[in-house]
Amino acid sequence: MLAPNRTPAFVPSLLLLTLAMGACAGGGDPDAQTMDTGADEGETIVASQDVSQLPNPYVVGDSTFGQASAGREFGAVSAIYPAPDGQSIWVGERCGANVCVGSDVDPIMRFDLDGNLITSFGAGMFAWPHGMYVEDDGSVWVADATGYAAVPEGWGHVIYKFSPEGELLQGLGQRGVPGSAPDVFTKPSDLVVAPDGHIFVADGHDAGGNNRIVKLTNDGEFVMEWGETGEADGQFRDVHAMAMDSRGRIWVGDRANSRIQLFDQEGNHLETITHMGRPSGIYIEDDVVYVTDSESNTGRNPGVARGIYIGNALTLELTAFVPDPEPDPDDSGTSGAEGVAIDANGDLYGAEVGPRTVRKYVRR
Repeated sequence: MLAPNRTPAFVPSLLLLTLAMGACAGGGDPDAQTMDTGADEGETIVASQDVSQLPNPYVVGDSTFGQASAGREFGAVSAIYPAPDGQSIWVGERCGANVCVGSDVDPIMRFDLDGNLITSFGAGMFAWPHGMYVEDDGSVWVADATGYAAVPEGWGHVIYKFSPEGELLQGLGQRGVPGSAPDVFTKPSDLVVAPDGHIFVADGHDAGGNNRIVKLTNDGEFVMEWGETGEADGQFRDVHAMAMDSRGRIWVGDRANSRIQLFDQEGNHLETITHMGRPSGIYIEDDVVYVTDSESNTGRNPGVARGIYIGNALTLELTAFVPDPEPDPDDSGTSGAEGVAIDANGDLYGAEVGPRTVRKYVRR
């Protein structure tokens, strides 16, 4: 692991937010979570917050968004992102199954807000579309991992950049070549592009994977990396999602550790927060953060409700909660949204792996 190579430009003073598990063990409300909300550095004020009492600003609109226009049922979906103007939605689904190897359908699709297909591409290129990022110029990045199904050699472990029309513009990593060297990835989960063009890759999927963040220049040259497998600050177990807020802080969904870690762009750890569930997906728009939890249950993250957590990315305060549609999470490995996106109208889209659909939620 390489150490950060220069002094950070800023280290914001944030508030440590923690999840109180003791109340749940003592027979309290299973959805009750605690949140530190002190305003002064070094001061911790603990206040109980029951996410079931937070407002839900959405109702389910279309539970099979885009499938009719695409002319087929979707496979597992975790890759989703809005176009820069918010007037269309990009989706990366797994070819009607949970793997694309051997399929001749296009897994990367763009829909208008009514679910009408605008364009599609990517047939024969992907093993397991997982994470997605769309730049301000409309360029579409898609991380291609390999999942739990058997995948032949020569597939996955890369990230592609496309034009909005589907022209391949850039590739990161080496297709079908897993590893932890500077020029390869193993099951990359997600990425984010900073305003100055630097690329940050979450590498890779699975608790025992590479568990690192890789920083690259805009032309793909290696700059640095940080992270390793573990539970301490700066360590990870399944780096599953990424986002960036207006302060330039990188949000990393450290899913198997049931937490989010915040870093500056030189890899310095800023905060560890646990009051936004077991993160599968993170999306930030105008410093409103949306975090999906599709996995919490009594076996993996007891006392925490599945659903979409909505809050202020700067103060870290929760403001709303969209409950997961699964009534029995203890008998469900994954449910509800993994990926999440917001359109220009403020409507929400959940990319669902287990149910194999995109579910649209309309603002009340």
